[in-house]
Amino acid sequence: MDSNDLLTIGEVVDRSGFPHSALRYYEREGLISATRTSGGQRRYRRSQLRRLAFVRAARSIGIGLDEVRTALQGLPDERTPTKADWGRLSKTWRARLDEQVEALVALRDGLDGCIGCGCLSMTKCRLINPGDVVAAEGDGARALPAALRRPPVHGR
Repeated sequence: MDSNDLLTIGEVVDRSGFPHSALRYYEREGLISATRTSGGQRRYRRSQLRRLAFVRAARSIGIGLDEVRTALQGLPDERTPTKADWGRLSKTWRARLDEQVEALVALRDGLDGCIGCGCLSMTKCRLINPGDVVAAEGDGARALPAALRRPPVHGR
């Protein structure tokens, strides 16, 4: 491996936008890898920048770290992933994104309707929830589309 292909942790921080602590965490979690110099300093292959970009994109759409790790395990660690590698990986999440887009559009359109009536009360709303029938389904935002009722993703 050419030493020009190796980046220090500071260079990766600057180029990726992730803090040092996140890089160390992602390394411990097996999302990225680094080699060590004789003095114990981390060195990252340039290809790790693409893996980090993928982590950022996946996390921004709510993909959990376990699922990100599984996806990254299917990518080559010894070379920069190709467009075909990324295409194969992204297909697995396309349906999820489509579902989220549809749910967000429904939420947007539903909010417009609710705000338009002016009552802002789900317990008294004659249009969306007459007789408070949704209460029988349990606590929480039952009128939201299922894709928007997923628990929030915690972690880095």
